[in-house]
Amino acid sequence: MKKVVSLLLFALIWSCSSHPVQNEQSYNWESDLHHRLLVDFCKSESDIKEYIQQYIPNVTDSMMRLWENSGALEYMELDGKKLYFHNAGPNLFRVDSLCREIKKEHDGSELSGSEIVNLKHIPEVITAVQSKGDYIVEPKRMKVTYTLTVSPDVVPPGKVIRCWLPFPRRNISRQTEIHLISTSEKNYVLAPDSAMHSTLYMEKLAQSGKPVIFSETFEYTSSAEWHQLRPEDIKPYDESSDLFKTYTLERENHIVFSKRLRSLAAKLTAGEGNPLLKARRIFQYINDNYPWASAREYSTIENIPEYVLDNHKGDCGQVTLLFITLCRICGIPAHFQSGFMMHPGENNLHDWGEVYFEGIGWVPVDMSFGIPSFARGTSDEQYWFFLGGIDSWRMVVNQDYGKELHPSKKYPRSETVDFQRGEVEWEGGNLYFDKWDYNLDVEYLDT
Repeated sequence: MKKVVSLLLFALIWSCSSHPVQNEQSYNWESDLHHRLLVDFCKSESDIKEYIQQYIPNVTDSMMRLWENSGALEYMELDGKKLYFHNAGPNLFRVDSLCREIKKEHDGSELSGSEIVNLKHIPEVITAVQSKGDYIVEPKRMKVTYTLTVSPDVVPPGKVIRCWLPFPRRNISRQTEIHLISTSEKNYVLAPDSAMHSTLYMEKLAQSGKPVIFSETFEYTSSAEWHQLRPEDIKPYDESSDLFKTYTLERENHIVFSKRLRSLAAKLTAGEGNPLLKARRIFQYINDNYPWASAREYSTIENIPEYVLDNHKGDCGQVTLLFITLCRICGIPAHFQSGFMMHPGENNLHDWGEVYFEGIGWVPVDMSFGIPSFARGTSDEQYWFFLGGIDSWRMVVNQDYGKELHPSKKYPRSETVDFQRGEVEWEGGNLYFDKWDYNLDVEYLDT
C-alpha cells in the first residue's frame, strides 16, 4: 500500500509541476490582500444600523462613533469608502458590555450548543478519569462527509483544479480508528504524519457551467482528555532540551515577543514561579478580558495577539495565539492545535492549543472555551477543565500553524495561518473563499 501511495504521490506532483503557472510573475500580494479585505469588509453603515436597531431602535450617529472609537464596531476605509466588517453588528453585542446586557435582556441568556453538551459531558469525563486512572476516556465514534464545491466557471474549462481537504490526524493519542471510506476522485494523496497540516489532496478538471465538487467520507473515534493538574506535581523544566528550546521560541508571525506582550506577561505572572499557576493566571486574564467575537480572516492581520489586545476581542484561534505567546514569554512550552469542534448541534471550525508541563507532558488547553459559565461555583476540576483537558467532540487536523501543505501549494493560501476549510488553486492562481463553499456532515455512530 505504501508503495502505491508513493508512486501516486510522484505522479501527482509531476502532473502539478507540468502545468505552467501563467500568472505567477504577475501575482501581487497587495492586490490579493485588498480583495480579501473587501470580502470581509462589505457592509455599509446603514446595514449595520439596521442590525443594531433590532436591540437599540433609537441608535444615533454619535453612538456609532463612540463604538467605532472603542474598537467595538470594526470598520476600514477601503477604496475611499467606509466599510464595516460583515459581522460588525453581532460583534458589537459580544464586545461592548452595555450592548451585551441589552441583547441578553432582549433575547434571554442561553447556553450555546456546545455548552449544553458539555454541561453533562465534562462531569462525566472527570468522573471517568478519576475512576479509571486513565486520562483518555469517553470515546465518541463519528462518520464525516466533507465536501468542497468550487463555483461554476471560476476556472476555465479543461484546467486542473488542485484541492486540499482537511483529514483527521493519525498520530494523536485521543484520536483513533481512522478509516477512509470514499473519495470523489480515484487518485488522492494523504499527507504523512510528519506534516503539521493533515490533508487529503485531489485534482479535477473544470467543466463549463458546472460546479467542481471534491468530497471525502471517513470515520474516526475521538476521546476526551483530562489531567488533574496540581502545582506540586509540576517539575522544573529542562531548559537544555530540544522541546523546551523549540516551544518557547518566537515565530516570525503571530508569536512575537513584543515589548507590550513581554510587559503584560511579566505583570500577570509577577511573584509566581510555578508554571501551572502562571498558566492559570494567563488563562484567567484572557478569559475575563477578551470575549469571543467573529473574526476577520487571519491572513489580513499582521500580528494576531496584538490585534486581540487592540480590539478587546478575539475568536478561538486569536485568543489561543495570545495565550501561547504569553506562555512562551514566561518559559512555558506551548503550541497551536486546531481542526473542528464536533458537538452534536454545533459543529464548526475551532482552534485550541497544548502546553507542556515537566513531569506531566503535553496537555490540551482550549482558551476560547475558557471557564464555562456553568462551571462557576462548582469544583476546581470543572472550573479549570479546559486548562489541562478537552472534551470528546473534536477532530484534530493541525499540530501547528502556517506550515507547508502536502503537496506544496504554488500560491499563498486563502488561510495563511490555520488550515480547516480546505485550500484550492489552479495554474492561474489561488481560489479565495468567495469562489467556493464547504459542507461538513456528521453522523454520530454511538448515540
